[in-house]
Amino acid sequence: MAAQKTDAGRFFEDYRLAQVIEHAVPRTVSGGERALYHALYPARHALYSSDEFARGCGLPASPLDDLAGFHLVFGKSVPDISINAVANLGYAEGRFLRPVTPGDTLRATSEVIGLKQNSNGRTGVVWVRTRGLDQNGDCVMEFVRWVMVRKRDEDAPAPETVVPDLAHAVAASDLPLPEGLDFSTYDFTAAGEPHRFDDYEVGEKIDHVDGVTVEEAEHMLATRLWQNTAKVHFDASSRPDGRRLIYGGHVISMARALSFNGLANAQMIVALNGGSHANPCFAGTTIRAWSEVLDKAPTDRPGVGALRLRLVATSGGEAFALRDEDGKYLPHVLLDLDYWALVPV
Repeated sequence: MAAQKTDAGRFFEDYRLAQVIEHAVPRTVSGGERALYHALYPARHALYSSDEFARGCGLPASPLDDLAGFHLVFGKSVPDISINAVANLGYAEGRFLRPVTPGDTLRATSEVIGLKQNSNGRTGVVWVRTRGLDQNGDCVMEFVRWVMVRKRDEDAPAPETVVPDLAHAVAASDLPLPEGLDFSTYDFTAAGEPHRFDDYEVGEKIDHVDGVTVEEAEHMLATRLWQNTAKVHFDASSRPDGRRLIYGGHVISMARALSFNGLANAQMIVALNGGSHANPCFAGTTIRAWSEVLDKAPTDRPGVGALRLRLVATSGGEAFALRDEDGKYLPHVLLDLDYWALVPV
């Protein structure tokens, strides 16, 4: 009898603390990823759109959008980490260590750093630290994420609970700054807005005004682009309600692109401090976004400052409303993302 050749993927009881997983299918990046990214999202930050603008900022050429690189690395991890996921829950300690450029080949590896079975005995939470590596073995990005995963056998014994102690935020002194980055001759006209580092104040909130309605075909195209194979994004029978769940990264990129209106000069994301997919998103939802300035920091690069920003994606609701009186996310909040971005001073 022939051996079983297909793979149902890992379930919660298949993970072990300190387990290291080398993810399959490296991906060589081309200009096609950029073109499709800009077709899927209203992304138009100048540094990721123009080689000439990037060279004017001290880089050899325009890199791939930071979140496009993130989605590619994330997608590598899905068959091993979240193919049987109920939901991707959050992020922490993310750092974009090197710009990704066309011609780079990315692969990924993950280490299991935490496990906790849920009280229902049917699912558990797995924490992993994922690293994206280029063709030279250099780490281009790293991040922690945690995901709720189904159990194959509800009677399988629960592992020892280990919840990792994660940093509340990446310290400003630990932000990775691209080699050669220089905003001292920054072209504000080409970038699209005049706002500098000093124009933003801690506590300031910005309504990004615009909205985009998510379509079924577009989110599935995007998720396939990143080679993300999670069943809940494609197979309507994998959820009790018969609806495909929008990939959380699709919501992140849509909100980041919408934030251009008000944050056009927040050119590079260099760290993810934390993030939560507060409520599920489905096709037909109109995504809107607002931001809050959480912190500011100078850097040692010429003309470059850093803003710590909260990016909130919503399906409507009252502007700037985030949580109810009990501290729970309001039903219209889709995403709460905390990140550092580089801006001209």
